[in-house]
Amino acid sequence: MARSGLQAAVAGAASTAYLSLSISSPVFAQRAPDLNPLTTQQAAADVCGGKVTSKALVKAALDRAKAKPELNAFITLDEAGAMKAATAFDSSRKKGACKPLGGVPIVIKDNIEVAGLPATAGTPALKDFVPKKDAPVVQKLRVAGAIIIGKTNMHELAFGISGYNTAFKTGSEPGVRNAYDMTRIAGGSSSGTGAAIGARIVTAGLGTDTGGSVRIPCALNGCASLRPTLGRYPQQGIAPISHTRDTAGPMAATVADVAILDRAIAGGGALAPANSKQLRLGVVKAMLANADSDTETAFRTALEKLKAAGVTVVDVDMPNLAELNSKIGFPVALYEAYDDMVAYLRNSGAGISIEDLAKSIASPDVKGTYDGLVIPRKLPGPDNSVVEAKPAYDDAIKTSRPALQALYRDTFAKNKLDAIAFPTVPKVAIPAGPDSSSLDNFLLFIQNTDPDSDAGIPGVQIPVALGTSSKLPVGFEIDGPPGSDRRLLAIGMALEKVFGRLPPPGAR
Repeated sequence: MARSGLQAAVAGAASTAYLSLSISSPVFAQRAPDLNPLTTQQAAADVCGGKVTSKALVKAALDRAKAKPELNAFITLDEAGAMKAATAFDSSRKKGACKPLGGVPIVIKDNIEVAGLPATAGTPALKDFVPKKDAPVVQKLRVAGAIIIGKTNMHELAFGISGYNTAFKTGSEPGVRNAYDMTRIAGGSSSGTGAAIGARIVTAGLGTDTGGSVRIPCALNGCASLRPTLGRYPQQGIAPISHTRDTAGPMAATVADVAILDRAIAGGGALAPANSKQLRLGVVKAMLANADSDTETAFRTALEKLKAAGVTVVDVDMPNLAELNSKIGFPVALYEAYDDMVAYLRNSGAGISIEDLAKSIASPDVKGTYDGLVIPRKLPGPDNSVVEAKPAYDDAIKTSRPALQALYRDTFAKNKLDAIAFPTVPKVAIPAGPDSSSLDNFLLFIQNTDPDSDAGIPGVQIPVALGTSSKLPVGFEIDGPPGSDRRLLAIGMALEKVFGRLPPPGAR
């Protein structure tokens, strides 16, 4: 299905591409793939080995996407383009071509440019912007053989943690919905990618992360993700918030799958899981603040499992972490958002000004942020006032951010840590609605993911359990020193072997 025809397909319109297939086609000759247990690694191996065609995998993913309109996971579902690409890949595979992501359907967050498909960034003013070329991160995944089935919904302009975006929806109610409970949020801002992977529509996709935006949705939807070291991935062709904090990030069914995407984007050889008996993880007590009972129980149980597997777990202190981070997060993101977006709109060929962009913002929380802070170059001040952003920004860049980076560096070194472990978010997914986008919820859900974002270090989110009472996913994050991305992924692969994979939504 091209462009925004998802609603029509949901209503039952059949693709002419499907109608033209004969009964003897491999899509019909093979049993439909079971997407629930599938991983990216297994899907690529099955296609390479001739056990399934890319066309069959892509059709299964499209069918499941269309069967779940209430998720609001997609802004554009490219049915015709995906089937054409899958058919071409199957023809090339018969000639001996096997690739790391060969023939595997994936999704791309809608602030990342994909040639020939709208790049809305989740906002109405960009709904007609269709880039002519792929962002470099997308191009690298295509070279690795990935088949893009669509562009995913997101918190508008990536400015939020709930994914409650009223501008784009395929279901009866707005907001990207949680794969395990559609009354709850999917998290943000890479909401649709997280929901699509959690719902077993696809095994992998791309998001972006400014303060937690690939890790929060994966924590809430039961998938894995990497926020890479700042600068590890090219950022061209991505609608920005902050060049100091933004990065694309891979999201997938397992950490092993995330490692495959990272290798396709950044290079390097194949990874093996780390030796758990040689790992030393640090736990910062302050990062357990505000945790609900399901999250705290799952996290502590996970630590006990790791200890039983031979992992050394030690308590560490990071004095003034939250206070130091508070001097960086908003000052950097809100100040850089203006100049970075102006440059993107000019260089991308989107054809609109930042003022035009702001006028059409649909989400009240994002509208308030743009009109009250981004456009006038202001920051929240005392007693509901606003103050000039430049002085706080200069302090953040020159003083507070280097101090935060030094705090992380010293913590890793003095405690001889491989990684710091903590609950990715303090709570399981909350009910979806306008209130889910409140400032209080925003600050709560970025509590643990914002500091490492400001420091520019890598973090891996790992699904660890379903909450005892909520039956909703709980996430476990590990952060590593700058540049330790591949080592961190190897550690994550070892940890997920201990935890196991979560059951799919609806499993009993």
